[in-house]
Amino acid sequence: MRLFFRHILDCLLPPRCLQCGKILKQNSGLCRSCLDEINFIVKPYCAKCGHPLEYADENADKMLCGRCLSRQRSPFRLSRSAFAYDEASKNLILNFKFKDKTENAKLLAQMMWVGGRDIFAAGADVIVPVPLHYTRLLSRRYNQSALLGRELAKLSGLPCDVLSLVRHKKTRPQVELSGSARQMNVRNVFSVKRPQNIKGKRVILIDDVLTTGATLRECAKALKRAGAKSVDTLTAGRVV
Repeated sequence: MRLFFRHILDCLLPPRCLQCGKILKQNSGLCRSCLDEINFIVKPYCAKCGHPLEYADENADKMLCGRCLSRQRSPFRLSRSAFAYDEASKNLILNFKFKDKTENAKLLAQMMWVGGRDIFAAGADVIVPVPLHYTRLLSRRYNQSALLGRELAKLSGLPCDVLSLVRHKKTRPQVELSGSARQMNVRNVFSVKRPQNIKGKRVILIDDVLTTGATLRECAKALKRAGAKSVDTLTAGRVV
């Protein structure tokens, strides 16, 4: 009966490509043309931060980028992203984040599930989305990172904790800033109000886009202070 009603619904409201609006034979999210334009991040990439590398050798799975080689300390165990945030992909994110296209969450999470396979293989206990300040959540009506986290929870079987990590200070949107200003803007604005849910856990920190990494680093520091065993970051897009 459910399949019958789904068939009727598909006839009345056929599935469309989330990018260009073309009618799809199957509800796959994107048409073949739009899917082919997405620049998925695949190996070779830095074994730690996931940044794409220009070349590879027989030790490609262990290679580090120059930044990770020079950086002594990092709050992250691993960082991964599904695709490059560029002209081919940005509307998927922007429409999802600012234009109420919440249906994009399922497709983006599926891409993150594939792009984050290294993280899931390394072991994880809980998914934690980057939180919004409550005033921004009221105006936007949803947290896009939380929607991604819940979809990933369905795919992975891991719990999604949307309550423990909080943004206790209102800040300017990161998109309005660049460089060191982004780091200063989010410094000490996150905290964990339920540390018992984080202590000893391997955390996957979820966000929509990694730009400079400032927000993710500050979230990771707060999680580590609360006793997290490790923190990995997983985003849909990444500025490359």
